[in-house]
Amino acid sequence: MVLVLILVVVILVVALAYWVFMSSYSQIFGTFPWRVKTSKKVIALTFDDGPNEPYTSEILDYLNSKDVKATFFQVGKCVKRYPQTTKKIIEAGHVIGNHSLSHAFHNYLTHPAFEDEIASNQQILKNVIGKSPALFRSPWLWRQPWLLKSLKKYNLSPVSGQFCSPLEPFQIDGKKIASSAIRIAKPGAIIIFHDGKESKGGDRSETVKAVKIVVNRLIQDGYEFKTVDELLGIKAYQ
Repeated sequence: MVLVLILVVVILVVALAYWVFMSSYSQIFGTFPWRVKTSKKVIALTFDDGPNEPYTSEILDYLNSKDVKATFFQVGKCVKRYPQTTKKIIEAGHVIGNHSLSHAFHNYLTHPAFEDEIASNQQILKNVIGKSPALFRSPWLWRQPWLLKSLKKYNLSPVSGQFCSPLEPFQIDGKKIASSAIRIAKPGAIIIFHDGKESKGGDRSETVKAVKIVVNRLIQDGYEFKTVDELLGIKAYQ
């Protein structure tokens, strides 16, 4: 009985810690927008962990064919690997945000302020696209006071969102990913897909399939697609 109680307490503590530090919805340490309140059918599609070829370009080409604009939160190491992809995203009228240099969780523990990860990627992105992003999404949506202070120092606005599917990173069937994303697609939502995996790349073919299904469905349902800065009414670049 004692062991069961201990296990229950541990589970509750872990769940609480996750909600405080990593939940899409937690605002404990300050504003971390995950949607806007509106009755209008507007929505923002976002993509994390890229660029990652050929999947980022496949998503980009499809969005362009539908005249849908999106926001790509990119990892510095991936940008250095595929700078031309990042340039194509900008040239097509989409928005680029900072998603850290390496997407390595241990850096949160060794360097809580996360300054090197933020500043290094800001410089990489500026070198590639010619301007500095004003939007930042932290890997795993992690947040705490030191990180948010660093974002203020670098004039970056934090952005959260809702994951299209908790299993999307594992590349389950694209139809299942799409079904989950459509369920959470509400007016003012910010939906998170992944066109890469941390800074390592990897197969994202099921995400590509899901994006096509979701975009078609939302168009049929009368949704207008906004970039995150447009949806939140803030700057995309400094």
